Amino acid sequence: MQRVCKSERMLIDGELVESVSGQWLESVNPATEEPIGRVPAGTSADVDLAVRAAERAWPAWAALTPMARAEAMHRFADAIAARADEILRIEVSDTGNTIRPMRQIDVPSAVESLRYYAGLAPDLRGDSIPASTGNLHFTVHEPYGVVVRIAPFNHPVMFAVARTAAALAAGNAVVVKPPETSPLSAMVLAEIARDTLPPGVFNIVTGEGHEVGDALVRHPAVKRIAFIGSPETGRAIQRSAAETGVKHVTLELGGKNPMIVFPDCDPERIADAAVFGMNFSWQGQSCGSLSRILLHEDIYDRVLDVIVERVAALRLGDPLSESTDVGPVNSAGHRQRIMAHCANADSDGARRMTGGGQPDGEAFRKGYWVAPTVYADVTSDMRLWQQEVFGPVMAVARWRDFDEAVAMANATEYGLTAAVWTHNINAALKMAQRVRSGHIWINGSSMHFLGVPFGGMKSSGVGREEGREELLSYTETKTINIMLS
Repeated sequence: MQRVCKSERMLIDGELVESVSGQWLESVNPATEEPIGRVPAGTSADVDLAVRAAERAWPAWAALTPMARAEAMHRFADAIAARADEILRIEVSDTGNTIRPMRQIDVPSAVESLRYYAGLAPDLRGDSIPASTGNLHFTVHEPYGVVVRIAPFNHPVMFAVARTAAALAAGNAVVVKPPETSPLSAMVLAEIARDTLPPGVFNIVTGEGHEVGDALVRHPAVKRIAFIGSPETGRAIQRSAAETGVKHVTLELGGKNPMIVFPDCDPERIADAAVFGMNFSWQGQSCGSLSRILLHEDIYDRVLDVIVERVAALRLGDPLSESTDVGPVNSAGHRQRIMAHCANADSDGARRMTGGGQPDGEAFRKGYWVAPTVYADVTSDMRLWQQEVFGPVMAVARWRDFDEAVAMANATEYGLTAAVWTHNINAALKMAQRVRSGHIWINGSSMHFLGVPFGGMKSSGVGREEGREELLSYTETKTINIMLS
């Protein structure tokens, strides 16, 4: 085994430890299927140790001034930035995501989020309320205490750090569960957190979701849980949490996101935006990917031709190569699910324009490869229109009038993101108002902006992240009434 990560221990109470059971989980490179490292196979006993450590640590962390917490978070960010290249190469090898966009996005986003919420920490203030004459009424924000973050496989370090920054800034201690199929970068993160944060403030427990994830969600000392993943797992987390306590659960779940294109757009620009919005650089494995392209019938054929040309030209290969556009999907099981979606699309009558199977060539005989795929003439009743693939598969459909486009866009259980493309601002705003999605771009695709809330409607989740709302979500409001009269 050629290991890509030196450390093989998780972080509990400021110590790098193996699991209580002494068992291990092996991680493989999705491009080669070769083992590249291992992590402890945590159990409910490890979970209890981590939660108890966080429970002991958070009162002292919360008692620090906001500026003192911010200074510690900046040290954490500095140390992550110093090991950015090491983390990048581990994460590319462990996830299959291509190196160019990951260098630009994943570790930089983690560092920027820590700095952003460190800066917001002193602004965590309540309100005074003129509720009665002669008395004083005001609110304060207090941390929940122990916060659990369950991270997905598509961006393990980014979500483990960027989505715990607000919790740390608010005075909570956190327990992170990395994804079992891509856990190796968390071992580097464990070393960094050990050296920069007080013991117990940041803990990492690796292991299977049904063991570690469920134990974290059910632990009685945990009242705040945050998860990114599928609606099915999100609902399971809600059920498990409710069985053991009254808990605050936020969920960023799946997306089957529409890109609605009006006839006044340039076909070349639309094709580029559609390919960019599909996030082929991480194989379409993004909840926010614009996987449904709604083209007005006047430009349908022209735009479709250019999209197919662009997608067919994407270069598959070693995700560590700077010239690669698309790598392998994350795991064998996930590849099987994607291929099942393609089989459904074929049987439902969608027209496959390119891709849809394993790429040709000796280089792709090993690994979890799916050729970038475009289906045309997809209709709202097809499974490909309704179900999230979470892979490099794009569905293209045509529309005739405004109300038809609205109905097609809303014809799924999902409501995470959407994009509207037109030079008519009235039409753009009217469409944005009627599409039931939590995050909408007008003449843009798949960009996140720090400080701008992100989250979904319908089955795509509850709660908002990436802005001040996220910071407040990691606090409870306490009201104090001073009776002066």
